Amino acid sequence: MTTTIDNEQKTLNVPNLRFPEFEGEWEKERLGNECNIQMCKRIMAAQTNTECGVPFYKIGTIGGKADAYISKELFDEYKTKYPFPHRGEVMITCAGTVGKCIIYNGEESYYQDSNIVWIDNPKEIISNDFLFYLLSRINWSYLNSTTIVRIYNDDLRNLKLYYPKHDEQKKLTHFLFLINERISTQNKIIEDLKKLRSAISKYLFERKDLFENKIKLSKVAELKNGYAFQSSKYNALGKWKILTIANVAGERYVKTNECNCIIEIPYDIQKHQKLEANDILISLTGNVGRVSLCTEGFFLLNQRVGLLQLKISENREFIYQVLSFHKFEESMIACAQGAAQMNIGKGDVENYILPYSFNKENINSVASVLKNYDKYIINEINMLSMLHSQKQYLLRQMFI
Repeated sequence: MTTTIDNEQKTLNVPNLRFPEFEGEWEKERLGNECNIQMCKRIMAAQTNTECGVPFYKIGTIGGKADAYISKELFDEYKTKYPFPHRGEVMITCAGTVGKCIIYNGEESYYQDSNIVWIDNPKEIISNDFLFYLLSRINWSYLNSTTIVRIYNDDLRNLKLYYPKHDEQKKLTHFLFLINERISTQNKIIEDLKKLRSAISKYLFERKDLFENKIKLSKVAELKNGYAFQSSKYNALGKWKILTIANVAGERYVKTNECNCIIEIPYDIQKHQKLEANDILISLTGNVGRVSLCTEGFFLLNQRVGLLQLKISENREFIYQVLSFHKFEESMIACAQGAAQMNIGKGDVENYILPYSFNKENINSVASVLKNYDKYIINEINMLSMLHSQKQYLLRQMFI
């Protein structure tokens, strides 16, 4: 914070936002003065298995589910002979997705040497909980000139960190703990709503009194392919955004925050490849069978993304709801071919059998019910986004 004292500008070591009962400047400390950087003993690939034992975490699995294990005997030996984290200490990834922090929970587990380190913090002048938030805030992209960023031990040791007295550290970390609890609750609300929507979809689609027929998708729609855009034509200033399989993630609407753009549309592009709001899109490669709707804007259809072109009289919302139900994705995965990555084609999609009724009231009512559940879920997702934004704001304002 910058203030004026005796007509001179002075930077005070205090955060912009603070609990009113605390005052005075924060201390500044080099991390390596009070803490040590430690890592586990190296585990060789031959010492791991994929089925059972003590979880062995790598940079891609830490904080999630382990995909490798070591024997209990090896774990006990290495834990006794070599450095091992204490419960509550901060662990951090130093390669791959650098800077991902977790607090060691004390459970039996082992960690990839050099790529994952922890902060041995014996004096806790900066508490482990407070240190976790300090390290989580750092933008590590400044470290290296190469495209592959890596955190070295000296990078951690030389960090200059600001911290308050312990009572303020404790209140701040408890406040952020409450925010994280609220975010966890919000994630659970969304998860439960999605489960409820899936259960209701299953119940409705299996009702014979609502859907007296089963038909092939080809009876009501045709799959159209995307355009093979040239990467040399990409331009970040272009208004036209290209939707790829990465944008079709299976949520109600496509993800639009990361798209390649072009300025001019190719002369030979087809009409259906210029997308409109609520067009139904299907991923045909990789994570096949994912279905999302296009949002309003200037979007183009890339190759390996399919557009489902409906017959004029069909209820678009109903077709979307049937295909977004998990049975369609499971069916497409079963049909998929390819050694390196899965692929599906026009025949796989159009031969899918879906429940159907020639009574339009049945179609419309089911579509309306499921659309309302989608609205509830979107509202809760927006709430989650707002909570994350609030947390990031507080991290910026309540720390130095």
